[in-house]
Amino acid sequence: MLNDVMSIICLVLLAIASIGLIATVLLQSGKSAGLSGSIAGASEQLFGSKKAKGMDAFLSKLSIACAVVFLVSSLGLCFFTGTF
Repeated sequence: MLNDVMSIICLVLLAIASIGLIATVLLQSGKSAGLSGSIAGASEQLFGSKKAKGMDAFLSKLSIACAVVFLVSSLGLCFFTGTF
């Protein structure tokens, strides 16, 4: 009974984390955003002033959090269903 409840909780967390991971990856901007990014990218990379700011930094941290929740919930689902 407890394994069934925990497996359902892990399955719900897995679905939410997978949707969140897909959304955060798709919302992030690309590393080479057009011609201006490639022209100025070398000088910014040389002097180290190219840092993620604002929404990109938030989405990057959120995608890492979603990936961790995805990994933990998938391992929990395997454990509680007995396929581990």
